[in-house]
Amino acid sequence: MAPGRSARATRGSRQASVVPEAPLDTPDNALRTQVATVFRDAQKTTASHRKLAVTLRKIQEACCYEPTSTKKPAEADEFEEDDFNKEFVRCVLRVMPIKKSEGVGEKTVRFIGLFLRHAVEKDNEILGEADPDASTMPETPSTRLTGHLMESVLPLMIAKDKFVRYRSTQLISHIINSLEAIDDDLFQKLRSSLLRRIRDKEAMVRAQAVLGLGRLAGNQIEGEPNSDDSDDDGSTGLLEKLLEVLQNDPSADVRRSLLVNLPILPTTLPYLLERARDQDALTRRAVYSRLLPALGDFRHLSLSMREKLLRWGLRDRDENVRKAACRLFRERWIEDCAGTAPPVEGGQPSEVSPPSMEALLELLERIDVVNSGGENGVALEAMKGFWEGRADYRNAVNFDDNFWETLSSESVFVARTFNDFCRNEGNGKYESLVDEKLPEVTKLAFYLERYVKVLIDAIKRINEQEVEDEEEEEDTVEQEFIVEQLLHIALTLDYSDEVGRRKMFALLRQTLSIPELPDEVTKLTVQVLRHLSAPDAAGEKEFCSIVLEAVADVHDTIVDDVPDEGDIDDNESFHSARSEVSDDEDSQSKKKKNKGPELSEEEAAQKAIKEIMINMKCLHIVQCMLTNVAGNLQRNDHLVSMLNNLVVPAVRSHEAPVRERGLVCLGLCSLLDRSLAEENLTLFMHFFAKGHIALQITALHILTDILNVHGAQLLSNNTNLLKVYVKALRAGGRSPEVQAAATVAVSKLLLGRVVSDVDVSAELLRTLVIAYFEPASAENQSVRQALNYFLPVFCYSRPENQDLMRRVALDALHTLYNVREGLDDEEADVDDQMVSMSTIAACLVDWTDPRKCYNPDEGFSAGLDPEKKTVSADVHLDFAKDILERLQGNGAKEEKRIMAALLAKLYIPSGSSSSNPSSPTKIRDVYALVTNAVDNNLLSDATSRNALYKIHVSLGKIVNALDAAAEQDAANNAAGGRHASIASGATTHRRSASRAGSVAPSRAGSVAPPASEAGGGAVSRAGSVAPSVSGAAAAAAPVNSRKRKEREVSVAVSIKEEDEEGEDVDVEMGGTQVGDDDDDDDGDRESTPKPTATEAQEPSTEQRRLLRGVSVRSRRQSSQSAVSVQQQQHQQEEKQEEQQPAGRRGSRRASAMKAKARLSAGRSSRAGTEDIVEEILDDSDGDTVMERTKIEEEDEEEEEEKKGKNEVEEGDEEEKDDDELVDELLSDDDDDSE
Repeated sequence: MAPGRSARATRGSRQASVVPEAPLDTPDNALRTQVATVFRDAQKTTASHRKLAVTLRKIQEACCYEPTSTKKPAEADEFEEDDFNKEFVRCVLRVMPIKKSEGVGEKTVRFIGLFLRHAVEKDNEILGEADPDASTMPETPSTRLTGHLMESVLPLMIAKDKFVRYRSTQLISHIINSLEAIDDDLFQKLRSSLLRRIRDKEAMVRAQAVLGLGRLAGNQIEGEPNSDDSDDDGSTGLLEKLLEVLQNDPSADVRRSLLVNLPILPTTLPYLLERARDQDALTRRAVYSRLLPALGDFRHLSLSMREKLLRWGLRDRDENVRKAACRLFRERWIEDCAGTAPPVEGGQPSEVSPPSMEALLELLERIDVVNSGGENGVALEAMKGFWEGRADYRNAVNFDDNFWETLSSESVFVARTFNDFCRNEGNGKYESLVDEKLPEVTKLAFYLERYVKVLIDAIKRINEQEVEDEEEEEDTVEQEFIVEQLLHIALTLDYSDEVGRRKMFALLRQTLSIPELPDEVTKLTVQVLRHLSAPDAAGEKEFCSIVLEAVADVHDTIVDDVPDEGDIDDNESFHSARSEVSDDEDSQSKKKKNKGPELSEEEAAQKAIKEIMINMKCLHIVQCMLTNVAGNLQRNDHLVSMLNNLVVPAVRSHEAPVRERGLVCLGLCSLLDRSLAEENLTLFMHFFAKGHIALQITALHILTDILNVHGAQLLSNNTNLLKVYVKALRAGGRSPEVQAAATVAVSKLLLGRVVSDVDVSAELLRTLVIAYFEPASAENQSVRQALNYFLPVFCYSRPENQDLMRRVALDALHTLYNVREGLDDEEADVDDQMVSMSTIAACLVDWTDPRKCYNPDEGFSAGLDPEKKTVSADVHLDFAKDILERLQGNGAKEEKRIMAALLAKLYIPSGSSSSNPSSPTKIRDVYALVTNAVDNNLLSDATSRNALYKIHVSLGKIVNALDAAAEQDAANNAAGGRHASIASGATTHRRSASRAGSVAPSRAGSVAPPASEAGGGAVSRAGSVAPSVSGAAAAAAPVNSRKRKEREVSVAVSIKEEDEEGEDVDVEMGGTQVGDDDDDDDGDRESTPKPTATEAQEPSTEQRRLLRGVSVRSRRQSSQSAVSVQQQQHQQEEKQEEQQPAGRRGSRRASAMKAKARLSAGRSSRAGTEDIVEEILDDSDGDTVMERTKIEEEDEEEEEEKKGKNEVEEGDEEEKDDDELVDELLSDDDDDSE
């Protein structure tokens, strides 16, 4: 162990509080250095562990044994065995505080186990062969070291630090699994300590504890297989505790560790195989990848267990488990049948045996292919994976004539599954194998005819026997299975060969007329006949006629066997046309026969039973035919006659089996004709109300199929039909099967959007939600599983479905609250019977979450991360409105608390109005309701108030954003209207040109232009009109003008200009007024006086030419010229200051510095004013005086709306200070000028 770890290990030891004190105070010595070096190297890699174990063993031998050579003694020879044991334990204790995530701890523990095993082996070699019958272990240095180490580590298993407990338990378990023998006293101590650790709160500690206990339990059973004096707390008690942990431990790692390490015994095997239904996918996979391969020959398992394991594994929801089960079947079980050697370590066979047809047939026999090879059997799935993974068997299989002549249930199943795999898998990749290995249609038809004859003969023999023979019945079942598989093959064949098609068609027509033909064979025969017929309407009519002819042949057997006239009259509706014609001809002979001796009661009963069976057979053929027909009933004469002569009388029969089979046929006929369905809806509902459970389920299936085919208008027109479904959904206590069937039926109707009426859909959905949570359906797993899939899929598929769930959520919550309140609170299992109301409420909110709803535009990619989606929250806004309305009602306090908690869980989108797709009207309405609830203190408890405050704050932010956006839109609209009025004024008003002077705004007063421009106000080179007010005039302006609330800058040049075509066009370049709102009591303020507009004069031709050259760039330079004039004035003032006396100049300089600070702050506002003037000069060509006044008023109103009262007051005070400083500066300037 590295010396650097000493301090950290010491701290971890102090935390444990039970760590024994290591000899840390002893000085370093040569032995400590050698042992620590070995442990330090062992932490680096496991590759050098064996070499390091040999090195450490030499150090131990040097300390424990006398030297055998006379050479110079090593440094370790100076130390004793106790010294080595202390140093070894000292290094081991340094591992205890290491965390689980650090690999050095695992490597060190492995090295310790490897060294102890190596040391024990060396000591045994030195000691010699021990007596196998000895009851005690020989005492060696290694056993003493092991005992000392165990005694030092065992107290750490109850330490407070979880990592110390983990490392100590891991070390103990690893040592137990590494050694072959342990002292008895030490064994008991280890057993009791590990048993306490299986109840540890940390799963990692429990997982290590069961590793050691599994080895202890296995060794104890092996040591005392037939011991009669073993105590009750021995291996049996230990196994029982471990099996309990295997079944009930919440950690999957613990269960998986026990699964792999428990001994495989007759008592433990059922519990181990039960883990194939574990919740954890890795544990289920370990059953098929580790446990079953290690079990040995699978034939030791019972037949039912083999079938269960295959079904559980091949139909698992996890793909890896399915792959492991399929690999087990095709690689391990087939090798067991082939006689391959058992697998080596790792679960794989030592070598793969060549393909063997006998092994494959035996494998199918071991899984009972006759019973598991049906439509829903697991053998089909197993063989599909077998053919997919065993290409050697695909290529080696051979279906010769001998194979077809000596078919068995296993061999014909091999042919059927091979045919299905090659035709359905690989996208036609294996079609050539089918054409190569399977016979043609004609030959297969002959084989089918042969085995059908064998089947019928076997059935007749059984019927003639008075005593049942089990072997004969088994043979009949096998023959029936062979015929079924041949018919499955016939369904996939290519009938382009007309000879083969005719042969198969004639054979099946003849076979269908046999009364003794089994039901499953009859069903497949009808399917093959429909496959042979044309797919159009003409082919469908031909198919119906052939099947009904077979029905007539089967029914005629009643006439041949029952000559009694009364019986014939009672069942005349079941006669074929030929039998009815023969009635008149043979009436005399029948009368004579009736005069003969009457039948006994037993014979009459037998004949009545046979008659019922024949009628049932006819109806079954008709049922199979109707399932393969899709045309209109009224357009097919054969179907109409069949309905009137066979189905309707069967429904009216007094025999319950005949009546129920006739009901199914009538339901199938109703699917083909809407009017027939409408006429018989009442009949089907009557069967549901009065029938037994099976008949009720049949009636529900018929009604659901009718609604799916003909639409939900039938449900809207017949109100009693809705009551049927609601009654079936609430029949959980009386008949769980009916409730399960109704749940699936209603789920299909809602998910398929068959039911379009909102009220009907809401009633059905509310009933389903209640059925999902109520205690009556707790034991009905069919209902729970169906709704567990349906409710999320239904809600997340469409926004309309979420809105429907929102409508029924609170009603369902209220009903479920009453149901829970009705439960006995004194019972301890109330929560076991029904989930909490908060859980139900959370489910309702989650199902209505709009972020999880599927969006066709975004697909499923956006649904993976609903937190990043910005969707309309109208559903949850309506939900919040419903909740607030309910909270204002008279409900229970606890129920209101539950509903109020939902407000905090609703989705309220954040962000601006542009990114919020929700309806602003709904947001404002809900915000008003929430505000009203907050103001009125609607909720009393703190939790509910917090939920209400949360949604209030969220909605308040959105409403503020909406208000700000509305103000911005209003401002934009006003600006757009202003620009539109300017454009219209340019084309509608024609006025004479007028020239108005422009005064540049400045907080320091106006500045006079040069003398050349001040007199006439001529147009400057920059294109703007020069100011016509001198600086003296500005200084002489009245003081009272500073009290005005606006400062105006007016630049208006109206010039009447002719266009190129000779028409007069008014071009107006007008300014706007930019003012600061001040209060009257702000003090005197100097402002620029408004210039007087000159009289309108007609411009000369020269002026008109000059104004044509005005550009936008020249307009922008107007503000620059005003700034340049101001700069010149400042320069003149500075020169005047220099000429003044020093004292006065100093005071003047101080006041100027103050004004300069203020002017620098006002320069930004002046620049903004200049930008506005520039914009108006660009945009307001053609403005009239009235239009400019109107625009100025609109700008004024907009500015007042945007500014708050506080901002106005602050701005006014700043301007007041500004003006006072400027006034002081101006007064100084006046004094100086004087």
